[in-house]
Amino acid sequence: MKISVPAAKLALLSGTIALAALFSLHFLSPEFNPSFRMVSEYALGKYEFVLTTFFFAWALSAFALFFAIRSQIKTLGGKIGLFFLLLAGVGMAMGGLFDVSHPLHGAAFGLGVPGLPIAAVLITLSLVRQQGWDKHKKVLLWTANLTWISLILMAVTMFLFISSFTQNGGVIDTTPRVELTLPEGTIAIVGWFNRLLVVTYIVWVIKTAWVALKLKGKK
Repeated sequence: MKISVPAAKLALLSGTIALAALFSLHFLSPEFNPSFRMVSEYALGKYEFVLTTFFFAWALSAFALFFAIRSQIKTLGGKIGLFFLLLAGVGMAMGGLFDVSHPLHGAAFGLGVPGLPIAAVLITLSLVRQQGWDKHKKVLLWTANLTWISLILMAVTMFLFISSFTQNGGVIDTTPRVELTLPEGTIAIVGWFNRLLVVTYIVWVIKTAWVALKLKGKK
């Protein structure tokens, strides 16, 4: 099978580093309440370089997976998925280059967040049609579908957060700041679902790369 072993291993390693960096930020910057503060907001703390490492490692995992499995994609839908995987990788890299206070951070979000679920579903549907990959169909489809499910959950909780925040007297302030007090009664769970989204995105990359290595006989 024409699978790039170095690229697949790089996708595994960089994805793992991204998860480790994200996990460490919860201890390094406890002033950011994870129930309602987004991952990108860690850039406002003392450990911005850890967040930058997270974004670049995340982007590298996406690019590496592209090169690892591109030879396995035979369908038009799968090739479109590869294109969105690259777009998502660009968005992730932009997240590392432009922090939450930069105007281009919104563009990074627009490329990376919706791009990865599209890539995951289209690529997975293409892969599971191939011999060898079909034996891992169930787990690959689960990890792929969890990406868009987590995106929907984050969008819903974001809507609930903003609605309850404003209804309870909160004022939307676009100026980034570390300290933020929520009015009583605000539904604050969007931060956890933002983190769930990131984890499911990375898990799909890691699992797909792991299966690629297993099929190549290197796992």
